[in-house]
Amino acid sequence: MADRLKILLAQRNPTVGDIGGNAAQIREARTAAAAEGVDLVIFPELFACGYPPEDLVLKPFFQDRVEDAVRALARDTDDGGPGLLIGAPWRDGGALYNAALLLDGGRVAAKRFKHDLPNYSVFDEKRVFAAGPLPGPISFRGVRLGVLVCEDMWTPDVAECLEESGAEILVVLNGSPFESDKGDVRMNHATQRVTESRLPLIYVNQVGGQDELVFDGLSFVLNADRSIAAFLPAFRAADISTEWARAAKGWVCAQALRAAPPDDDEAMYRAMVLGLADYVRKNGFPGVIVGLSGGIDSALTAVVAVDALGAERVHCVMMPSPYTSEESLEDAADCAQRLGVELDEISIAPAMSAFETMMRPVFGDRAPDTTEENIQARSRGIVLMALSNKLGHMLLTTGNKSEMSVGYATLYGDMAGGYSVLKDVYKTDVFRLARWRNERRPDDLAGPAGCVIPERILTKAPSAELRPDQTDQDSLPPYEVLDDILRCLIEGEMGVDEIVARGHPPELVQRVWRMLDIAE
Repeated sequence: MADRLKILLAQRNPTVGDIGGNAAQIREARTAAAAEGVDLVIFPELFACGYPPEDLVLKPFFQDRVEDAVRALARDTDDGGPGLLIGAPWRDGGALYNAALLLDGGRVAAKRFKHDLPNYSVFDEKRVFAAGPLPGPISFRGVRLGVLVCEDMWTPDVAECLEESGAEILVVLNGSPFESDKGDVRMNHATQRVTESRLPLIYVNQVGGQDELVFDGLSFVLNADRSIAAFLPAFRAADISTEWARAAKGWVCAQALRAAPPDDDEAMYRAMVLGLADYVRKNGFPGVIVGLSGGIDSALTAVVAVDALGAERVHCVMMPSPYTSEESLEDAADCAQRLGVELDEISIAPAMSAFETMMRPVFGDRAPDTTEENIQARSRGIVLMALSNKLGHMLLTTGNKSEMSVGYATLYGDMAGGYSVLKDVYKTDVFRLARWRNERRPDDLAGPAGCVIPERILTKAPSAELRPDQTDQDSLPPYEVLDDILRCLIEGEMGVDEIVARGHPPELVQRVWRMLDIAE
């Protein structure tokens, strides 16, 4: 019976579909771990194929390639070096499972299948995977490991079954996306499982951006007394080796790296940076294009892009109309200079004039309205997409969650683009994050330190500048009020009466609810 164990937590960044690249990461980590005398390397959920694979995982050729890669990795373990515990889709008995696979001694030594399949929010696993049975522990070099896969930790049944059947250490493979306050929720569930089972717990989460999701890492180890023995950093890959010893009351992990988690603003900002960086990298774009208007949304989008990619890969464009203020022209140029990005100026006035001439026979003497405003936004969209097509750079949209939620955006205009940096960021958060970034810049970001967003952009009234003297508040409630109502409706799923009880006028709540409903 083993009395010592060295386990490496591989908090890594996979790419969906890049089976060879993901396998190369596994081999790289294993080689380094072998040099340290590690016994077992643990990877996140579905790491072999990337997470979330969505419908790609249903294709038989894809399943074949994953299994071929896993069996090749298993053969590598015939050298007596570290074992591997990896996540992969796996066929068994005619069904497809979200599996945790132990590779050791040159073979797939054990298989455990995810029991509790999530089917809410961004998760759709019951449609693509079969639910595994309640598992028993896996024997690995004299230690009984109780293996859970992500959602299995969020309810008590799997951990209870593993404890009752003799598990000594709980191990959780995860693909848990970032959300505000999600880290506390995960830790609370893990602590409950440790309290109920009286067993230590290893939690390994992936890191990186994949399509619309961002994974924050924050892997950790809890001892049976609920003390934190290891805590990995947020939003970056990290391989951390942990030392385990068998004591009188079970296995204990010695103190290892304990990184400080980021505060809420830093976490939200880093999620935007990592999500954009990985979307561009994993999809092979050479860079991005941003329509820089002199407003807060496009300024923050440009800053995030520079922090994610570097100034040389960010191309900004100012597209003035007859309604664009001199302040906006100056502010856009000032922001671009502070960031060190290329800024072109392309007037849309000729396009507006052309559309007016083209449409006059049909529009007749009808008064100007939002139609003409939308033509301006769509003219800008055409310019930006033309540059995207010609240069190969991906266009970033700059709308925030508040405006998009209530339809304060133009279809085929400012909604055009391949990726929205602020898609889940309310307007009040935009202002707060912009001030945060002016005051702080983590050392590992590519952009310059200091005040990168001019103060005037932060203090002037937000405006689309599609007509004379226009401000957002002409059409929308104050953003502090709008955002609170939207949070209640969207994240809180609250009814109108509950929101009114918070002090909002009933007619305003009804108006915002109606705007949200129409926009959706």
